[in-house]
Amino acid sequence: MAKLDILEFPDPRLRKPGEKVEIVDEEIKQLIDDMFETMYAADGCGLAATQVDVQKRIFIMDFSEDREEAWTFINPEITPLTEEPSEFAEGCLSVPGFFENLDRPNRVKVKALDRDGKEFEHEFEGLPAVCIQHENDHLDGKLFVDALTKLKRDRIRKKLEKAQRLAAK
Repeated sequence: MAKLDILEFPDPRLRKPGEKVEIVDEEIKQLIDDMFETMYAADGCGLAATQVDVQKRIFIMDFSEDREEAWTFINPEITPLTEEPSEFAEGCLSVPGFFENLDRPNRVKVKALDRDGKEFEHEFEGLPAVCIQHENDHLDGKLFVDALTKLKRDRIRKKLEKAQRLAAK
């Protein structure tokens, strides 16, 4: 396995949508393994392939303490199951250090392929449901900062650009 580089906002590559995975082969499985290693190393709970500069419709998540509940979603289709949105504080490995409250449906149904290419359908509630929607947005080239005011988004962008410049020195 290999730890991958996570793209950070405002990198324009984060805006490229993921393409449908046609075949779940060894290359895709290796990518998924590398994504889990990357996500765990960054202390995250979800990661989309587009965040590691791979334009495929794949994301992963794991909310367990012992890293034993790993979920893989290939070509996900998300259906909200609630009309009423719930507010959750969202953060992102591509927008490190920032958390903002956003409204999203509290329950969703997901139809996707797993790591072995087998189709599954499952319902999620609460934080996992929010994570699924957040990661799926990445597959469409969207970031949670897009839901913020322009002023907040610009403030976050400027702070991250400054941190990136300092890190490059």
